Amino acid sequence: MKAMVLARPGVPLHEADRPVPTPGPGQVLLRVRACGICRTDLHVVDGELADLGRPVVPGHQIVGEVEAVGEGVDRLRIGQRVGVPWLGWTCGRCRFCAGGRENLCADARFTGYHLDGGFAEQAVADARYTFPIPEGYPDVQAAPLLCAGLIGYRALGMAGDAERLGLYGFGAAAHIVVQVARHQGRRVFAFTRPGDREARQFALSLGAEWAGQAGEAPPEPLDAAILFAPAGELVPIALRAVERGGTVVCAGIHMSDIPSFPYRILWEERVVRSVANLTRRDGDEFLALAPKVPVRTEVETFPLAAANEALDRLRSGRIRGAAVLVV
Repeated sequence: MKAMVLARPGVPLHEADRPVPTPGPGQVLLRVRACGICRTDLHVVDGELADLGRPVVPGHQIVGEVEAVGEGVDRLRIGQRVGVPWLGWTCGRCRFCAGGRENLCADARFTGYHLDGGFAEQAVADARYTFPIPEGYPDVQAAPLLCAGLIGYRALGMAGDAERLGLYGFGAAAHIVVQVARHQGRRVFAFTRPGDREARQFALSLGAEWAGQAGEAPPEPLDAAILFAPAGELVPIALRAVERGGTVVCAGIHMSDIPSFPYRILWEERVVRSVANLTRRDGDEFLALAPKVPVRTEVETFPLAAANEALDRLRSGRIRGAAVLVV
């Protein structure tokens, strides 16, 4: 099979011929149809996460068809279209797994990082962390639901019942979250890169009632803010924008350091919290909700061999909506 391989962080991916993997017990072999690209892929490729010390196939928003099933797999069938997210394996035994918080499992393994991912013609996945794709979503439109959608949905839940919601960084996740938030009756305020007028217009077209630059104050206080941009300097800015008792949710797996800030902008029971990974419950709930909204994903597609070009465009903020490799 063809695969785009990261030999070591900081160098471009290279195309390689690799043996087709064999599914072990509890696993499935997928024929990859599409794989989304998100900022976490950039963190892996650019070495902003711990170096694994071995080559890896990135990609953790996989849409594929089940080609073979390993021993003990009975919930999936050959020919079924399924999706694979970032969280790819957990121990199933620790107190976090036992309590439905497998996203915090200390031994968790992640797709496209610890486990070879979807920048390839075929991939193996743990059947437990493989979700049927809702009908009505073409492959490329379904791919962003598996990370941008799932992590965005979890972050939205962490924002509580906030009516006035700020979204900092208007990329793949935010363009999905704004649709879900509006469906829930929330008011959305979008914050984009300085000078990115196109992103502001995009946010308004999806239902945001106001869009401005990340350093601007919103026209009224927010009840909560979600930070999708991996910029720690936005945390104090968002704290100043939220009302008393408000919440600032940091939704990325990696963020630059948060600068010091005065206690007075945290006081009055404001909260700063992070989101880590996802749970299977998140996957089941969001993939059931998405067709009801209905969530529509805007994508830019690239062939598998153009993965480096897609990563470069995402890195420089030149992707509208989500980037997806068509395999």
